[in-house]
Amino acid sequence: MQRASTAALYVVIFSSSAMMRICDPMLTVLAQEFGVTTGQAAQTVSAFAIAYGFLQFFFGPAGDRWGKRRVIACGALATVVGNTLAATAPNLFVLIVARMLSGAAGAGIIALTLAWVGDTVAYENRQAVLARFLSASLAGLIAGQLMSGLLTEQFGWRAVFVLLIVLFGVSGLLVLLDPALKGDLRASGPSRGHLQPIVDVLRIAWARRMLMIVSVEGALALGAIAFLPAYLVSEFKLGISGAAAIVGLYGVGGLAYAVCARALVHRFGEARLAVLGGGALAIAWLALALAHHWWIAIPACTLAGMGFYTLHGVLQTNATQMAPTMRGTAVCLFASALFLGVFAGVAVDSLVVDRFGFRPVFAASAIGLGLLGCMFAAAIGHHRRSGGFAPLD
Repeated sequence: MQRASTAALYVVIFSSSAMMRICDPMLTVLAQEFGVTTGQAAQTVSAFAIAYGFLQFFFGPAGDRWGKRRVIACGALATVVGNTLAATAPNLFVLIVARMLSGAAGAGIIALTLAWVGDTVAYENRQAVLARFLSASLAGLIAGQLMSGLLTEQFGWRAVFVLLIVLFGVSGLLVLLDPALKGDLRASGPSRGHLQPIVDVLRIAWARRMLMIVSVEGALALGAIAFLPAYLVSEFKLGISGAAAIVGLYGVGGLAYAVCARALVHRFGEARLAVLGGGALAIAWLALALAHHWWIAIPACTLAGMGFYTLHGVLQTNATQMAPTMRGTAVCLFASALFLGVFAGVAVDSLVVDRFGFRPVFAASAIGLGLLGCMFAAAIGHHRRSGGFAPLD
């Protein structure tokens, strides 16, 4: 891959990741401004997730048919519309609709970038290359959390969406005007209809198992983290920017994984990495569930980030090999399963938080994620023994 041809993709992935979690730090402010509960304000998170998840069914086949980076550019520019509506939203309902539009428009950005890496990088080098794109994604996640907290506290929550308008307008144009776009890989052969590639991927037993695992991961890990800033504000009376900064350490932990990804894969192998990632997540979320001092969240968030991206990195690398001839479709289905899991997790967690508080949500995530890492490791072993594609070990 040429550095110049990937620079614009790094920028758009940064912007996309920043957009995903920007509502988390502002939930308490939205609840106060619109006179609703924190759980109701969290519909801005779940609306984004469900639209992001469902639109993968469009973006996957579209990327395979019309070119992955071309579709990425169009999606990035389309998010400007949703973020403009969010910045001017007069009530919570319009804000929820705006977040849904933004999630729909940006749904294919990260998944199609990962699929493009799968098209252009050999499997034995792929996890290290994906880790570099992960670094851009995590930088966006950290910056999004921090800027959301700071801008909400200093200028109001609408300023956050104005920043996103600028980011996506610039990054979308950078990808669209990239000279290397002409070399984008597209599916060959006659068109088989939009839904047929999805059906073909779902016929693969390993793909179905991967989609089930990643949906549970999304529900337990990314569903719970949506409530972490509100937890720190309400339980420990931290400021919004302070809580956002602590939650941003989740991304710092992920960056630590990204830096060490190549060495970790060769040292432990994928199955053991899955167990280590699930174990780290279990310890971190249990610490948050039992915390009686705010500072415990600092190492816990960092460890949770390391654990999540260790587990998810193995999942993500395997996702690029679920269906090599339909990689765009397969990876977008993977992203769909992840974010539909997030939607389900936030929906259930909202009910629990409003009735019983935050701690039961974190405790359930700790138990579930620990078990999930072990289940995925066992699935990798079974897949190898049954003669399927052998993951790198």
